[in-house]
Formats: sequence, C-alpha cells, structure tokens
Amino acid sequence: MTIDLKTVDIKPLRHTYAHVAQYIGGDKTASRYQEGTMGAQPAANFHYRPTWDPEHELFDRARTAIRMENWYALKDPRQFYYASWTMTRARQQDTMEANFEFVESRGMFALMPESLTAHALRVLVPLRHVAWGANMNNSQICAVGYGTAFTAPSMFHAMDNLGVAQYLTRLALSMSGSDALDEAKDAWMNDPAWQTLRRYVEDTLVLADPVELYVAQNVVLDGLLYPLVYDRFVDGYVALAGGSAVAMLTSFMPEWHDESARWIDAVVKTMAAESEDNKALLTQWVSHWEAQAAAALLPVAELAFPGRGHSVLDEVRQQLRTRLAKLGVES
Repeated sequence: MTIDLKTVDIKPLRHTYAHVAQYIGGDKTASRYQEGTMGAQPAANFHYRPTWDPEHELFDRARTAIRMENWYALKDPRQFYYASWTMTRARQQDTMEANFEFVESRGMFALMPESLTAHALRVLVPLRHVAWGANMNNSQICAVGYGTAFTAPSMFHAMDNLGVAQYLTRLALSMSGSDALDEAKDAWMNDPAWQTLRRYVEDTLVLADPVELYVAQNVVLDGLLYPLVYDRFVDGYVALAGGSAVAMLTSFMPEWHDESARWIDAVVKTMAAESEDNKALLTQWVSHWEAQAAAALLPVAELAFPGRGHSVLDEVRQQLRTRLAKLGVES
C-alpha cells in the first residue's frame, strides 16, 4: 500500500486582533507584547464617573498635564508583558536564592568587621521603606495613568520595588536578626538623617498627576538613589572593605535599575519629543524634584560617606543630568 503525504497551506483570515492591527499599521503578525498591550486600555462605555473624582472619567487622559496623541507610543523596549516579565524575574530570583544560600552556608557575614556590618545596616535597611513608597507610587501610576503601554510596566515596576523591599528585609535578617528591622524603622521614623527623605516619599504619595509622580519617583529619586547607594556605597565601598556578602545579596538592585532605566528613558524621551509643551513641563518637573531629591539624599550620602557625602552626591547628580540631557530634558 502506498501512502502519499501532502501538505495544505492554510492562510489565516487575519494575523492579529483588529484592535491591535490599528496600532501596528495593519493586519500584520503581532508579537506577544503587542497583543498583550496595544489597544487594551478601556476608552468607552463607562457607566459612571468615579465617586471619589467626579471631574474625570474612570480612565481619563486629562488626569495628567502631559498630552500624547497616541499613548501607545510609550513602548517598553524590554517588551515586557506578564509572561516575559515573570520569567525574567523568576530567573533573577533563582540567582538571588543561590546567593543567599552561598553566603549563609559559609557564614560570610561573620567574616565582616563589626563596624562595617553596623555601617551597612544603618544605610541599607531603612531603604526598604523607600522601596515600599515606590511600590505604592507605581501602583498609583497604574491606577490613574492612561494607556496600557504606560500603566502595565508601572505595575511591574511596583512589584519589583516590593521585591527590593523584601530583599533588604531578608538581608537585615541574615546579617543581624529581627532587631535590625526594628532599629531601621525607628531610624526611619525618628533619626534626623532620614527625615528629609521620608518627607520626600510622603509628599510624592499625594501627587495627583501620574506623569509628575513618574518623574518624581522613577526618574529623579531612583535615578539618584540607586547609583548613590548600590554603585558607590555597596560596590564601591562595602564590597572593597570586606563586605562582598552584602554586594552579593543586593546584586538584584543595580541590575534591575539598569534594566528598568531603559523603559524609563524611553518613556521620557517619547513624551519630550511629542511637543514643546511636554518638554517644558517635563523640564520643570525634573528641575523641581531633582533639587528636592538631592536635598533629601544628602544626609543619607553623609551617613554612607562621612565627610565626603556631598561630593559623591554631586557626582551622581551630574550623572543623572547627563542621562536626562540625552532624552531632551534639561535639569
């Protein structure tokens, strides 16, 4: 018996969803990111205005002073949608678990000088409260922002900040036990070195404009805090002084900041290029919040680098200004 095998080429009637096709230039094969993002923002048929803000629709472009003809132009260069984001973070979590197991099984914290351990704890552990504030702020950006290309990565960013807070908590427990958490909370609430930063965090919690909040939190505060603490303090001082264990257990933070900066920069650059009004408004927000954040971080910089915190912070400020200038926004 002879069997003839034949193939049949079945042409699809369409290559993607209609609501996606209008954003990618026609009926083309769309990526998973495009299908999970483009056209997903609810825009019509709302039953009522929110009782807590009757001046706006439930999802309303007018909540921000920034104007975009197409909010889906704010694409994430990482192409993160839920699945790709969770797979990326799962791999990083595996690495961090291996780091914790390595450090704890070899008693590496016991090899650190006591003064260095105390110094690292004083600087790092209160920052879990800053990360929690960043979690709340990015959740707010997602809640009141417009366009899934803008709001979905903000929710991922919120959960990433929760992870940062948890890593700092776990670091404190590994280094010194639960007393370190109580001491850090007391410092956050009462120590003069932390009160200006605490005020900055609490002031941003009540910002109404989601894009201004994005600038104050993700662009400015994180743009100064992460290079200052994790590049200069942890990698540039603690690790070289015998605290490589601290660098290993905070390795997620600088890696995550460098990765997420690609998304943050893309959003700011696209908004600034949209119009001169957007550029002027972003410049105004950056200038205001950069000065506030620098003042808030100066006592923390002095805590991390006694006697030279001001100069180290100035280096980080210049780094941020150079970064912003490339995006079309002057500080």
